[in-house]
Amino acid sequence: MTTTAPTSPAAAQSGLAQTDLAPLKLLIAAPRGFCAGVDRAIEIVERALDRFGQPVFVRHEIVHNRFVVDGLKAKGAVFVEELDEVPDGAPVVFSAHGVPKVVPAAATERGLDWLDATCPLVSKVHRQAERQVEAGRHILFVGHKGHPEVIGTMGQVPEGSITLVETLDDVAALDFPAGTALSFLTQTTLSVDDTREIVATLRTRFPDISGPRAEDICYATSNRQTAVKSIAARCQLLLVIGAPNSSNSLRLVEVAEREGTPARLIQRGSEIDPSWLVGVETLGLTAGASAPEVLVREVVDRLREWRTVDEETVTTTVENMVFKLPRQLAD
Repeated sequence: MTTTAPTSPAAAQSGLAQTDLAPLKLLIAAPRGFCAGVDRAIEIVERALDRFGQPVFVRHEIVHNRFVVDGLKAKGAVFVEELDEVPDGAPVVFSAHGVPKVVPAAATERGLDWLDATCPLVSKVHRQAERQVEAGRHILFVGHKGHPEVIGTMGQVPEGSITLVETLDDVAALDFPAGTALSFLTQTTLSVDDTREIVATLRTRFPDISGPRAEDICYATSNRQTAVKSIAARCQLLLVIGAPNSSNSLRLVEVAEREGTPARLIQRGSEIDPSWLVGVETLGLTAGASAPEVLVREVVDRLREWRTVDEETVTTTVENMVFKLPRQLAD
């Protein structure tokens, strides 16, 4: 599909020469954007607003995307950092990234109506952590320090029963007494390639370590990374729509760069600098799992201000995953 726009004032003001306004081939990765866990989390907040009325409180960003958060604020959601900011008697939703056990326990103790929007694939990791501790194993958790998912997962088990591993150097520094029963789990939004290397090193250092039967990295994270790999080599530049605190979006930037393609993380079309497009004949575009499709179209419209755009969607797999809503909101 080719869309043409005349030379606009924006293009003229950018300082781009007419020779730089050649047609732009745009490769749009698929899958991209919202995953089933994000769809579910947003629907939980929207249904809670319908059920309880305004306001509905949400502990932390429901997903890592300012556009989505602002949209829910406009509908009556109130975002807070901690549970003690939620008034007595108010409904509260926990974010898709998951929370430590103490949070729902505290909400129950206060008599709050609470809804858990934790992605079911994250909840699965939570259950795995509990089972490993029950089996007497110390957990090595591969993830990024400070990420809400990591905080939530580590908060499922007693303090001291889980150790965070971020890098190969962390693996080398591990020191456990001989005979210590160990297991590993991973954050769901990591780089597939990085995690594979860390897990392989863990297995080499600790041959008896126990791991999950299936990969913890979620299908959406893996699929979006594969889709970026499929187009990166054909592009001079790749744009990733996502938030700077979105782990899966940052990983997409890294995946492109490892393929030898410069990549930039943007949140909105307005952030694109037309100078980025100088000399670019083929541009790649994708969106992290918390970025809605409307932002993809916004970026395309922005590009059309400067260039004739020839769009091609490159599909590596088709996703049809759907997660059930909490029983409190089920029809």
